[in-house]
Amino acid sequence: MHELIQRLYENHSLELEEYENLIINRNEEAAKILRDLAVETRKKIYGFKVFVRGLIEISNICKNDCLYCGIRRSNKNCERYRLTPEQIIKCSDEGYELGFRTFVLQGGEDNFFSDEILGGIVKEIKSRHSDCAVTLSMGERSYDSYKFLRTCGADRYLLRHETADKDHYEKIHPSEMSFENRMKCLHKLRELGYQVGCGFMVNSPYQTEKNLAQDLKFIETFKPDMCGIGPFIPHKDTPFKNFNAGTVELTCYLLSIIRLIYPPVLLPATTALGTINPIGRELGILSGANVVMPNLSPVNVRKKYELYDNKICTGEESAQCRECLNNRMKKIGYEIVTDRGDIKHSMKI
Repeated sequence: MHELIQRLYENHSLELEEYENLIINRNEEAAKILRDLAVETRKKIYGFKVFVRGLIEISNICKNDCLYCGIRRSNKNCERYRLTPEQIIKCSDEGYELGFRTFVLQGGEDNFFSDEILGGIVKEIKSRHSDCAVTLSMGERSYDSYKFLRTCGADRYLLRHETADKDHYEKIHPSEMSFENRMKCLHKLRELGYQVGCGFMVNSPYQTEKNLAQDLKFIETFKPDMCGIGPFIPHKDTPFKNFNAGTVELTCYLLSIIRLIYPPVLLPATTALGTINPIGRELGILSGANVVMPNLSPVNVRKKYELYDNKICTGEESAQCRECLNNRMKKIGYEIVTDRGDIKHSMKI
C-alpha cells in the first residue's frame, strides 16, 4: 500500500487494478498517509483557501427517471417547483451582495429552460455581475445548446458521469438514458471551452470496487476542472430506498486519491457529506477538498429540491449564514474566499 500511494503521489497515475487494490485493502494507516499527502498537495496550489459557490436550485421538475433520484419524474410525492427567471436573477443579486463571485444554476432536466430562456438568464447575470463566473448544472443537452449557452456567457458546466462503467450505468438509470451520450456530453463541453465538472456517487447501488477504480481511471484520463463526489443517500420514494447509504470514510478516502491524481482539480466537500455527518464537510476539506457550495435558493423551496432523504437545507447550508460556515472552516485552519476560484492549470504535474 505504501509503495502504491508513493507512486500515485509522484506520477499521478496507477493501473486500474492498482486503484482497485488501493480501495479493497484500505485501512486507517493508508487513509492517513493519503490524507496528509492530499492536503500537502492542495496547499502547494491553493494554500488554505476554500472557495464558495452560491448554489441556486432553479427547478425540481425533471423529464428523467433515474432510479436513485428523489426528483425523478415517477415520484408522485415530490412537490414540484420552478423558479422564474426574475427569481433566479434576484438570488444572484442577493448572492453578489453577500460576496459570492460564482453562481451555480442547478436543476432537473426541465424542458421549460430552453436555450433562449436559460441563455437569457445567464446573459442577465453576467451583465449585472461581469466579474462573476456562471456555472450550469442542467444535465444532458445537445452540442448546439451547449454552444449557445457558452456564447451567452456560461463559464462552467457540471455533469456528473455517475459511473465510468456502462453496465453499472444501466443498472442505475432507465433504459432510455445512454452511457455513451453522457460521455459524449462531457467531451462536447470540453471541446466548447467550458471548465467541466464530472463526478459520481460513492457506494451507489450495485457499485463494486472495480467500478470505483474505473471512475478514478476516468478522472485520471479526462482531467476534469471540477470533480463532485458524495456518498449515495437513498430516497424513500425511489426504487433504491432500501439500499445502504455511502460512508464518510470511503468518500474522504477517494477525495484524497482524486487530489493526488489531478492536483489542481477543484474538489467540493458536498452537501451530502454534511448530511450524513455533522462535520462531514470539514472532514472533506481535511481530506483534500477545497470547495463548498452554500445554498442561495429561496428558503421556501430548499426542502423541495430533495435528491435524497434528510438533505440539510438550513443553518450553515444557507448562503446567508456564510459567516457560520467561515467560522467552521477557521476552526480547522482554513479560510473561506469568495473570488471566482478558477482552476490553476499552471501547476506543474
